[in-house]
Amino acid sequence: MTRTSLPLLTIRGRQLLPVIQGGMGVGISAHRLAGAVARAGAVGTIASVDLRRLHPDLMKRLRKCNDPVMHGAANVEALDREVRAARNIAGPDGFIAVNVMRALSNYAESVVQACKSGANAIIAGAGLPFDLPALTEKFKDVALIPILSEERGVRVVLKKWMRVGRLPDAIVIEHPRYAGGHLGATRLDEVNDRRFDFGHVLAEIRRVFAELGIAFDRIPLIPAGGINSYQKIRELFNLGAAGVQIGTPFAVTEECDAHPNFKKVLAEAGPENIVTFMSAAGLPARAVLTPWLRRYLAREDKLRARADPSCGQCPQRLECLSHCGFKDGNPQSGQFCIETQLAAAQRGNVEQGLFFRGSESLPFGREIRPVADLLDRLLNPPSGAPAAV
Repeated sequence: MTRTSLPLLTIRGRQLLPVIQGGMGVGISAHRLAGAVARAGAVGTIASVDLRRLHPDLMKRLRKCNDPVMHGAANVEALDREVRAARNIAGPDGFIAVNVMRALSNYAESVVQACKSGANAIIAGAGLPFDLPALTEKFKDVALIPILSEERGVRVVLKKWMRVGRLPDAIVIEHPRYAGGHLGATRLDEVNDRRFDFGHVLAEIRRVFAELGIAFDRIPLIPAGGINSYQKIRELFNLGAAGVQIGTPFAVTEECDAHPNFKKVLAEAGPENIVTFMSAAGLPARAVLTPWLRRYLAREDKLRARADPSCGQCPQRLECLSHCGFKDGNPQSGQFCIETQLAAAQRGNVEQGLFFRGSESLPFGREIRPVADLLDRLLNPPSGAPAAV
């Protein structure tokens, strides 16, 4: 277990390093990364999206197949394999989570399979997971962790869950200004809103807890987005956080399941190469300005103007998202097949890929380092700096 001078994170009686490795979909955070993080004593997270792409036999089975049911079943099978493989790396005491997007069409099936496969926690984002307690009713030992961005979402989820006698085991609070991938805001002009600032949100949640009769230390609060140093983590602990969730810095570790080109693109991207745009999932998103994304953004206004709900299009007909602006012809959302572009990134295709990335610099700059080095850098003060929180 990596050592730290910070307080440990407690989830369901388990004491863990106060870091949740963020879920990064389409084969970026799978068994190798999650297993390595969990083995070190933190929370390792597998993202459930399109894991079939990491398994050649499943991809061979699906060749020339456009049946969404078969693709969904293959993804669930791949999820089972990945959770079990991560457990082999982490050992019986490793804490493995599965991140499942509420916006996925096979969200419910993925949640249940993750529990059956032995995941210690379900982390649910990209929507309000009101039904998560019901879906996991038979798996009482699995921790439930929603990803939210502000007090309103926390309040409504708590009220819904409390009606069925359940509280979250932790809550991830994601800041849209800094996070990578799909963001917890509904419009682009909301991404930089001060209402999402961690100090403000944590104070607001304290008030919600008091109103609902929940002790503030009963549910660990886990800020996410832009956290890339021990100093930032320490500042968040001083605001009342119990841990942090970190994504992009783990995407450029040696153990990350991503293609080497994926890591290279993320590591070499400067602030001028990171943009926020409207995703096909109907949410703002943040990614590296690769050749494909540059071409798409140049045509975006025309594509959205031509979008027609009466004749939406989906070349693969896979129904991967419950809502897709491209499939549904919704002009308010991005007009591209997100599965196609993320899959290209997963293969390391720099020209055609969509490479999600957070906004901030990386702890080791352009270097690709082991998970152990990253956790040590994040969880301990630089030589000569004070360790007290």
